[in-house]
Amino acid sequence: MTASRTVLLIDDNSSHAKVFREALVDANDGPFTGEWVRTLEEGCERLQKQKIWAIFLNLHLKGSKGLSAFDELFKAVPGVPTLVLGGVGDKAIAIEALKRGAKDFLLEGHIDCYSLSRAIRNMVDRETAEDVLFAEKARAQVTLDSIGDAVLGTDTKGRVIFLNAVAEQMTGYSREAASGRLLAEVFKIVDYVTRKPAADPIEMAVRENRTMTLTPNCILIRRDGAESPIEHSAAPIRDRSGAITGAVIVFHDVSMSRAIVHEMKHLAEHDVLTDLPNRTLLKDRITQAIGAAHRNGTPIAVLFLDLDQFKHINDSLGHSVGDKLLQAVAIRLVGYMRSTDTASRQGGDEFVVLLPEIKHAADAGNMARKMLAALSESYAIDRHSLHVTASIGISTYPEDGEDAEVLMKNADTAMYQAKDKGRNNYQFFKKEMNQRAVNRQSLEGGLREALINNQIILHYQPKINLSTGAISGLEALVRWNHPTMGIIQPRQFLPVAEDCGLIVPIGRWVLKEACRQVQEWIAPGVPIAPVAVNVSSLEFRSEGFLDNVRGTLRDTGLDPRYLELELTETVLMQHAEGTLSMLRTLKSIGVRLAVDDFGTGYSSLSYLKQFPMDSLKIDQSFVRDITSGTDDVPIVRAVITMAKSLRQRVVGEGVETQAQVAFLRAHGCDEAQGYYLSRPLIAQQFVELLKPGTRSFIPGMAHTRSEKQGPSKD
Repeated sequence: MTASRTVLLIDDNSSHAKVFREALVDANDGPFTGEWVRTLEEGCERLQKQKIWAIFLNLHLKGSKGLSAFDELFKAVPGVPTLVLGGVGDKAIAIEALKRGAKDFLLEGHIDCYSLSRAIRNMVDRETAEDVLFAEKARAQVTLDSIGDAVLGTDTKGRVIFLNAVAEQMTGYSREAASGRLLAEVFKIVDYVTRKPAADPIEMAVRENRTMTLTPNCILIRRDGAESPIEHSAAPIRDRSGAITGAVIVFHDVSMSRAIVHEMKHLAEHDVLTDLPNRTLLKDRITQAIGAAHRNGTPIAVLFLDLDQFKHINDSLGHSVGDKLLQAVAIRLVGYMRSTDTASRQGGDEFVVLLPEIKHAADAGNMARKMLAALSESYAIDRHSLHVTASIGISTYPEDGEDAEVLMKNADTAMYQAKDKGRNNYQFFKKEMNQRAVNRQSLEGGLREALINNQIILHYQPKINLSTGAISGLEALVRWNHPTMGIIQPRQFLPVAEDCGLIVPIGRWVLKEACRQVQEWIAPGVPIAPVAVNVSSLEFRSEGFLDNVRGTLRDTGLDPRYLELELTETVLMQHAEGTLSMLRTLKSIGVRLAVDDFGTGYSSLSYLKQFPMDSLKIDQSFVRDITSGTDDVPIVRAVITMAKSLRQRVVGEGVETQAQVAFLRAHGCDEAQGYYLSRPLIAQQFVELLKPGTRSFIPGMAHTRSEKQGPSKD
């Protein structure tokens, strides 16, 4: 029965230890016994107690890292095969460890049961070869003392007299077939670059009468024509009198170490997810392109691209779908580029494209249009049909900058201008954009402080019952009370809040404050109607949205029937199946639901009739022109009729004239909201509207008190 081999793992990573144990169980060359210690000190102590067959050493141990750990261990037990584990950035250390005697090197990111089992199998193979070699004559013993890989021996005339098993495999010659042949025939090596025959290693070693490390970058050509990169050395062999009786060459395949070097270099310069060049490689290519453009007097362009609404997809469908979408975007970008162009992922959903060798700046605009069209086509990912658009900013050399950093910064600035212009477009950089970028940065920084310093406030705008003239509801509208700029409207800061990740905390604050305020009015008996709160897409899809609604109602004590949540068509139709389930849960809580800005998005009537909505708000863009005889008139009529058929109340938004009020009343609209009826007011002003004796909001209509009601059941 084969004695158990003991393998020692010196590694402070418990996940590595788990895989290590599995690999020992799966290894076919066992049995193996595994031991695990976390520190180099513990490892050295263990090595003093009992024989260890092999060592796996992590180069990133706390207190002793890199080559110092390897050297200390190798000094303590020089005869024990050692395999080192390291990270992507350990290229130089790994290569040096291999030179100093390490048997193998594994990347931490690629450590699994298979790779460890394979490493153990390689160690077993080496041990077997060494046992055979040690059983050979003195000539083989000297060879093994030199190095333990492929070994080839010759006589003084350069004829092959010995090969070990590894040399047989690497050269393609058995001992019998190689015996007596000239070295150049069996050990055929050429220069990697010139492909010319490399210098005869035996001749050099004999001539110099010493061990020599020979020509680097050699390729060994097997008997069957297969090639492998090798490193090798040669040494003369002497008899007792010191006379040279032959020579020995030791060599090994460096395919793995070169592959590691290549992989490390690639990983250092490319994005892991998309395999596109990363920021480091892109900057280098931009710098090279600038140098060529300067010499040739031609422009180059840098396009900064950001996906619109990508966060919605990532948050609602998960990071796995988001990652696959980014990969698909990368493929489309590359598909529309020339071989001289470079597409790079900067992180998140940001990409940069370098266009060298363009004739005119307008060429960059043409490319941007093609990219926008390509990216806007649907993506089929995990049974989802996804749609995204992009905003692109363009800077050109030399007009917009003379180095990579400035060109990228200015293209980024222009990209934000494209977003401000409505997204799904491109903008060339203009110098005045820098001031806008500074203002935007200031706005973002101030917005973070605003949440902390209670600068976010609510105004309340009444909704008026067009039959009674009374207040039938109110909408909570967020404002930013800036310490120096005064009141800032939501259209100025909510897009910034969405981009910088503050839209969800702001939305939650608005919900809680509106509920608190209404409950404060209800407590002493003030007649009040339901308060409407707008819910953004990111908030609606955010984790814990339902729990937050429940918790807010519980904490403020507000009866759910006094809360109405307004959602746009776009929010509702994103992943409509999941939306329906969410809406039904909200209805079970008892809150009211409204479709906001109806007509500005895309609705499927098959879903709209399933959604348990209480009211539908006609967007102000339609209300604005209903008295001008435009095409909006039949649209508004149709919307009112449709809503009535679905048993939903209809609210006209943005009412600014008596004529608009009259039109909406005449066509059966239930409620109206707008500056003509009342501007948004702070809480102290709004409560005055609720007092008995307040005027009717519709001129010519008898006064009626505010409606104190929960959601109707019609």
